[in-house]
Amino acid sequence: MSARMHAIVQSAFGGPEVLTYTETEVPEPGPGEVLVRVAGAGVNPGDAVLRSGRVPELVPLPWTPGNDVAGVVARVGEGVTRFRPGDAVYGMLAVGPRGAYAEFTTAPADALAFAPGNLDLAHAGAVPLVAITAWQALAVLARVRPGDRVLVHAAAGGVGHVAVQLAKELGAHVTGTAREANHGLLRGLGADELIDHTTTDFRTAVAPVDVVLDLVGGDYGPRSLEVLRPGGLLVGASIDPGTDEAQAASRGLRYTWVTAEPSGRLLEQITERIEAGRLRVAVQRVLPLAEAAEAHRTIEAKRTTGKIVLTP
Repeated sequence: MSARMHAIVQSAFGGPEVLTYTETEVPEPGPGEVLVRVAGAGVNPGDAVLRSGRVPELVPLPWTPGNDVAGVVARVGEGVTRFRPGDAVYGMLAVGPRGAYAEFTTAPADALAFAPGNLDLAHAGAVPLVAITAWQALAVLARVRPGDRVLVHAAAGGVGHVAVQLAKELGAHVTGTAREANHGLLRGLGADELIDHTTTDFRTAVAPVDVVLDLVGGDYGPRSLEVLRPGGLLVGASIDPGTDEAQAASRGLRYTWVTAEPSGRLLEQITERIEAGRLRVAVQRVLPLAEAAEAHRTIEAKRTTGKIVLTP
């Protein structure tokens, strides 16, 4: 008889109520894969977008959501030599039938890294996607250099508060938009200037910047073009960016969209920063796996500070 586990399984698109806590089989790791006993699964806004059916071509129903995972290696597949059962690991999973909202999941070994020694595994599950996204946006696409001025929208959110820290490490002057209640957190993470987007139009409060990381989308896209210096770059990370390359180019500006890709190698660099105390990921709530629907309702309210994590 196959081993059994609990997981969140979604069989239809819709609201948070389609996330069903159910019993299913423990998966077997294939060649090059690792079976992970999940300790923490990060919840991201993209999870809710995929659940809703806005991009159905990406979602292989029925499926188990969840890109962020941290846990302990239970078994390794053929050809895996880097990890052994008992190792504490974390990583980002590509979208597929089997995600991290489960007691066990499988992952390609090259998508995993050893988890930071100074984080419990539940909190480590909050790290991978936001850290990889922020790194790709700022270090790879924008190539932020010392002295650059960077504006981060939704700076207190999952990707945003990590982006603030990485931009500062890269030597930038960092401005963030966030509710005033989150300004203390962001100052502690190194933000130089903060704008309360609920009371102030950022276009009137920020000097021209070299890079905007837009984690909101919609009308924030074209509005952000207005605060860029000539030749400046808008990096979008929302499914609805509100602008495009052509609109930016017509104003002598640049636009690109960031896509995070699983990378154990990149996570090794993130681990170094976390263990050295140069990077931290805030966790607002830790919820039981069975409350995945509540986690999605919280994410969709767009009032999250940092991350939400599910634990089996």
